Amino acid sequence: MLDRFFVRHRVALRIHHHSFSFSSSPPPSPVFPRTAVQNLKIGIVGLPNVGKSSFFNALSDTDLGKAANFPYATINPEEARIPVPDARFEWLCETYKPVSRVPAFLTCIDIAGLTAGASTGAGLGNSFLSHVRAVDGIFQVVRAFDDAEVIHVEGDVDPLRDMDIIQTELRLKDIEWVEKSLEGLKRTGRSLVEKILNVLTVDNKDIRKADWNNKEIDIVNGLQLLTAKPVTYLVNLSEKDYERLAPMSDAEKEEEQTKAGAQSALGKITQAGYSSLDLIRYFTCGPDEVRAWTIRKGTKAPQAAGVIHSDFENKFVCGEIMSYEDLKEHGSEAAVKAAGKLRQQGKPYEMVDGDIAYWKSGA
Repeated sequence: MLDRFFVRHRVALRIHHHSFSFSSSPPPSPVFPRTAVQNLKIGIVGLPNVGKSSFFNALSDTDLGKAANFPYATINPEEARIPVPDARFEWLCETYKPVSRVPAFLTCIDIAGLTAGASTGAGLGNSFLSHVRAVDGIFQVVRAFDDAEVIHVEGDVDPLRDMDIIQTELRLKDIEWVEKSLEGLKRTGRSLVEKILNVLTVDNKDIRKADWNNKEIDIVNGLQLLTAKPVTYLVNLSEKDYERLAPMSDAEKEEEQTKAGAQSALGKITQAGYSSLDLIRYFTCGPDEVRAWTIRKGTKAPQAAGVIHSDFENKFVCGEIMSYEDLKEHGSEAAVKAAGKLRQQGKPYEMVDGDIAYWKSGA
């Protein structure tokens, strides 16, 4: 699948989002690390001086990222929780007028720039690649702006070459890790790991672009490979506009968008990163709180309830579920119930993005 957004904005980005292809039916779970949904993180990756830290600051509405005109201005990764824009959540808050509003969040990490040779340790590469290994998805920022005041580590601006450098370094590190894994395996356990190595070396493919069945995915996940992570490519067309945007207030940003005659891409980017991790959300609603709960696509009702509290999963009885669309159409919970659209769902029910749930559990 290839999703493409072309965004007219003075902070302009082009997004290419690659997801997985699989050969089995029904589709298996994607190749994802072992991390619990609540701890999922997406890392901002790219060469030095491509605008990663400026993008991180604009996205997170902070000045944590160390934007500077020299390589390795960022050494230790910075982290921020970014609210995921959702018109459904805003409508629910307007409808219920709760005391507390808790949207879905995406945790983003600003990772220092990688250079050619990073897989062999060049430019603190081993340290930085370990930071990439610790995240679950990647925003890869590619520089397309030409500015004599902002040096380029490779000497000139060439987005395709820069993408290839990052891809090559991640793949070379994966090859090193897989070869080490093979050294410790007995003959009977080598066939799948040898297949993984062939994908990387013979096919010259990233792991996420190969076909894997459910059993193979469990092994792939255990290796925590860099090229198994979903990647969203962001092409930075104007570094200076990022630097201008980051310190602005919300009102100033809105005024800037009006002048430009376009909407900021930042909300779309946040949602693209969230979706790349195969995440959806359901809502709990009431006068005290409207809250979006993040779960993986394909999650069953008991496990979705368990995101709130483990007792809801362990003592699960059922869920009363209505869709956001039904609530918006009918206007109130009572009207949804009267229309026969409030459903009781048991343990086999698979949650749908936008469900509104009330859980019942035993004593």
